Amino acid sequence: MKASVGGYARASDLRHALELLSGSGGLGRVLAGGQSLIAAMNMRLSAGDLLVDISRVSDLSGVSDTGERLLIGALTRHVEIAGNPLIREHAPLLSRAVQYIAHAAIRNRGTIGGALAHADPAAEFPACILALGATLHIEGLHGRRDVAAEDFFQDIFETSIGEGEILTGISVPKAEAGEAHLIEEVARRSGDYALAGLCLVKRAAGHRVALFSVGPKPLLARTAMTALDRGDVEGAAKALHDELDPPSDTQASGAYRRHLAQVLLRRAVARIEGATA
Repeated sequence: MKASVGGYARASDLRHALELLSGSGGLGRVLAGGQSLIAAMNMRLSAGDLLVDISRVSDLSGVSDTGERLLIGALTRHVEIAGNPLIREHAPLLSRAVQYIAHAAIRNRGTIGGALAHADPAAEFPACILALGATLHIEGLHGRRDVAAEDFFQDIFETSIGEGEILTGISVPKAEAGEAHLIEEVARRSGDYALAGLCLVKRAAGHRVALFSVGPKPLLARTAMTALDRGDVEGAAKALHDELDPPSDTQASGAYRRHLAQVLLRRAVARIEGATA
């Protein structure tokens, strides 16, 4: 089956891309790396769209140090996230997540902005930015707005990006001295989507725990975080059991996903405590 495309236009800059989207009558779709969009179009899950290609808008790629935060352009590719020295030093959770994302060909083309805008509940990057407490920058013809990661993901494949808007970048807090980052997941085969996954950030101010592939969107496990702040690992695991209501599908039952989340939490805490002992 081949994609059904209503048109194609390559944007020369961000303003041009926003104008193209504005004139598309609601049928504009942003094309960045294309690793999710083209697959959906090939399966006719999306058809008749005007593809607005932003892949050559150079201002939307790269990583910069803005002081207390890193600014990551939405077009920064997965492979660049993995190897960028600023990210490896100040936001290692992101660079470590790349090893779990699909396969090399996809990591070479896929972009972090595309992954976040697609909002697949089984993807790693959405849970990572939730655990890090990142801010997402969204632009439209009428200006820019900043959205906290907690407010960005709405439902399965749904975000707070409005019609005619583009995700342009992500601001991530730089890790403090002694801060620990860890990502764990279980998948049937390397490169498969996770049956369950967990991101853990331990800061002086407390723990942040985000889970993926256990619901319609990444989940910030606030009750479990509070228990970890008290040093109660088993209480945190029980809180996860109570907080989660994972779906069942052909890959795993909801009960098994809930069990995996508890296992991953205990494993992550043990590894962080072992590394800092």
